[in-house]
Amino acid sequence: MWKGKKVSLILPTYNEKDSIRKSINDFEDLKIIDDIIVVNNNAAKGTSEEVAKTSAREVIETDQGYGAAIQRGFKETDADLIFVCEPDDTFVANDVYKFLSYIDDVEVVYGSRTVKNFIGTGANMGRFLKWGNWFVAKLMEILYQTNSLSDVGCTFRLIRKNTLKKMIGHFRIRDNFFGPEMMLLTKHLDIPFVQIPVKYKERVGESSVTGDLIKAFKLGMQMIWLILTFKFRGYKKK
Repeated sequence: MWKGKKVSLILPTYNEKDSIRKSINDFEDLKIIDDIIVVNNNAAKGTSEEVAKTSAREVIETDQGYGAAIQRGFKETDADLIFVCEPDDTFVANDVYKFLSYIDDVEVVYGSRTVKNFIGTGANMGRFLKWGNWFVAKLMEILYQTNSLSDVGCTFRLIRKNTLKKMIGHFRIRDNFFGPEMMLLTKHLDIPFVQIPVKYKERVGESSVTGDLIKAFKLGMQMIWLILTFKFRGYKKK
């Protein structure tokens, strides 16, 4: 609980068997997360056994894609405050308190991994990924006149339950570029938000996307295309 509010955490997993137990334990140690939901998105063999050693509950989402996994997790929670993160040990659980310090003033808090002081040794945030994420974020900021943005691909974020209810019926992207869609919808629906720097560490294992520069480039192009065409895609306000 946090100030009398129930807190949940959604962890989508595909290739995090070797880090997921530690990631869950780190969040458990905070003693404020009431419900940890692991969304098994066709995850590596042995992942379920690692999750079973923790207090987290596992749900299965067979529709492959980061967006599909996150949206499934959203449907599984009734918490007042909902965190989303990845269990690859790149993020620091203690940063939860940074997000919570802002959530009274805004409805969504997004993380950013591109601030130099917070990028750890060995983190997969070289020039291509750092400046690519920064450029796409600035493109979104300029085209849609948002608050300051410095990262379009960070998966560590916090949203209020009532705000999620406003957004969830608008989600369309089920693939890996769901994150930018959520950010664009935040602006489109006039939802107050802020982006804050978070610590970013070396990953345990290799990412199925950012570990391959060609895949990362293609993902970046999908994000740019989504940003350029968002206003023409017929998203409606309710």
